[in-house]
Amino acid sequence: MAELTTIARPYAKAAFDFAIEHNAVDNWAEMLTFAALVSENETMQPLLNGALANTKLAALFINVCGEQINKQGQNLIKVMAENGRLSVLPTVSKLFSDFRNEWAKEVEANVVSATELSLEQQQHISVSLEKRLARKVKLNCSTDTALIAGAIIQVGDLVIDGSVRGKLSRLSDTLQS
Repeated sequence: MAELTTIARPYAKAAFDFAIEHNAVDNWAEMLTFAALVSENETMQPLLNGALANTKLAALFINVCGEQINKQGQNLIKVMAENGRLSVLPTVSKLFSDFRNEWAKEVEANVVSATELSLEQQQHISVSLEKRLARKVKLNCSTDTALIAGAIIQVGDLVIDGSVRGKLSRLSDTLQS
């Protein structure tokens, strides 16, 4: 994974810098997300792994993407194809999103709870995280009944485990040591 990130970072950074310069960050985010989905398609996978010459692959990829990718996006696709890097488009898209969130002072928080959270609970979590992190927070909520009760919140490297399963696990570790 680290290798893919290392390969993808210059492309993502160049695209992000261009998007900032041309006030088109949201447009570029959409283009890269779409291109990443195309690159992950089962039919496209064998082609990305060397079944076509790079120039033909770029033309095919751009044709498949159609109007979803503008001229500058097509240029990025061509450069990545020439370098045999179209397979890292999902990572480029993810890194671009990370750059965008950092630039916009936003973070994504993954919240896994034992039961579905009400809108009020989601808002409370969001406000609390915004105060703690000094950033705008976008919640991605999901449920996992294995937590028994409570929730686990993950924002980047920060993990807040307020689940009963987590507390039982920590108690078990303490008792065993």
